[in-house]
Amino acid sequence: MAKLSLRQTLAILAAAVLAVLIVAAYVWRGDIHEAMLDPGVPFQTYTPPPAPNYADRASWVLLPSNPSAPGPNDPPVDVFFVHPTTFDGGRNWNGPIDDAAAGRLASRVMLPNYAGPFRSVGRVFAPRYRQASLYSHITSRDDAREARAFAYADVAAAFQRYLAEDNQGRPFIIVGVEQGGFLAERLLIDLDPAQRSNLVAAYLVETAVPKDAPPLAPCESRTQAHCLLAWVSAVEGDPDTLTERLRHSLVWAGDNAELFAQRRPLCVNPVTGTLNGAATAKAHLGGANASKLDWDQRPAFLAHQVSTTCAMDVLQVSRPRSATLRPAGSWADQQRAAPFNMFYADLEADAQARTAAMLKQP
Repeated sequence: MAKLSLRQTLAILAAAVLAVLIVAAYVWRGDIHEAMLDPGVPFQTYTPPPAPNYADRASWVLLPSNPSAPGPNDPPVDVFFVHPTTFDGGRNWNGPIDDAAAGRLASRVMLPNYAGPFRSVGRVFAPRYRQASLYSHITSRDDAREARAFAYADVAAAFQRYLAEDNQGRPFIIVGVEQGGFLAERLLIDLDPAQRSNLVAAYLVETAVPKDAPPLAPCESRTQAHCLLAWVSAVEGDPDTLTERLRHSLVWAGDNAELFAQRRPLCVNPVTGTLNGAATAKAHLGGANASKLDWDQRPAFLAHQVSTTCAMDVLQVSRPRSATLRPAGSWADQQRAAPFNMFYADLEADAQARTAAMLKQP
């Protein structure tokens, strides 16, 4: 056997070291990303971006053309929508409302997929807000909890502006997704009796709402109004991230955000619209990937994709038949809300039924 030269030996060693580094980078990619996104300063000494002015149209991701003067052809209710986190972070705990990448993700991915199902029943009001960074959702540090709670001041200001200037006494729906659901939950807590009577329903998508103290009565039937749909899901075949998600989930304690800890989440099945419901794949009206579609475009539905059941207070979802409804993308993409809506058609039908019940229509 020929003896290797020094150059060949060094080349082999370099290749071996490179291979080890590549494997290590893959194994610890989450930790590496977390370290890169850590702002590196305590929240107490952090200077957040300037507050939005909700009298300015630029402070809204989506706003009706005449928000204070609904027309005869407008749908019968309003929808106040709080989008999930789209700001990755880095130097900031909370993102400025004019961050271009976060804005595109909100308007081209999150709104079409998660506000879209409510377009048929309501005018959509979706504020920009100084959202907590992606990093704050994957750690339980006090700084991260404060950053997530801080965002509520913006959402509350936008909601009060909507009520005072644009609502005009119309029935309304509140929708929040993941981090947006946590903030929307506080809106529900703070509603006064008159506002509660005007609420059609609330949808807190993929949001851990404490089962022992929900901010609104859970929905018991699809023809019920003034009630809450909330769930966190575990999809068969996906990475088991539910434990981590619940570990980092927050619950309101007055003005403070506390860890969800050992509490159990509420489970209202979005397919049946009922508390602790169960449904076969035949009942699934359809998921959709509406990313990058124009706001007035209706996506194609993928029906009968999944069975769903509330078991152990978690929405257990079978593996979707279509790859379009399975997570993909980078590490950061998989920490955010999915760029598709597994229950698009189901939520659309649910909102229509509850609106009809509210308005006492067939």
